Amino acid sequence: MSTLLVPYYEHPAVRPADWAAVLAAAPRLYGVVLNPASGPGDRPDAAFAETAAGLRTAGVTVLGYVDTGYARRPHEDVVRDLARHRAWYGTDGAFLDQVSCGIGEFGHYERLATAARALGCPPLALNHGTRPHPAYAALAELLVTFEGPWSAYRRTPAQAPAPAPGALECHLVYGVPAGADVAAAARERGARVHCAVPGDGAHPWGTLPHGLAPAH
Repeated sequence: MSTLLVPYYEHPAVRPADWAAVLAAAPRLYGVVLNPASGPGDRPDAAFAETAAGLRTAGVTVLGYVDTGYARRPHEDVVRDLARHRAWYGTDGAFLDQVSCGIGEFGHYERLATAARALGCPPLALNHGTRPHPAYAALAELLVTFEGPWSAYRRTPAQAPAPAPGALECHLVYGVPAGADVAAAARERGARVHCAVPGDGAHPWGTLPHGLAPAH
């Protein structure tokens, strides 16, 4: 199984060499998160559409990014963005960001998962950023149970239990120095999918994972 998820939030017209490197790494990828404008945007973007088509042709699963605002965004707004990703970029699935962890919001996300599948958007990834209530594992193919800096990740305990059967775990780690074996660290912590990027600060996902960046 390919274990690398790539959330790369840069425009293909601005970073064509980087996107070419992502495409070249297709056999190694679990999937790519497509994020034209903190979501699909207000209108189709031809460069992102071409990039998504190239990734799909190479066999890469393309997940459309949608912010859920920790259950504060209205259901219909999230579903609209899912539909736009599907119509404009042919996304295979969805990456829901800022997902709540508590059982009190579970019903909201259960409805969103049902809507996503009705739109033809499986697989579904939920980015909690930390370990959620075990019930969420039944909603998605992938749960992001850690998102944060390498400095914090190194302090998380190894051999953490999986949330529940039904979903893979993913860890998204930024501020990672060259040479750090994040793949091994993720496996030790129960995650079969991961991403490790050198970027830090407010926009770490504007850098490619170690090992994918093209030579300049």
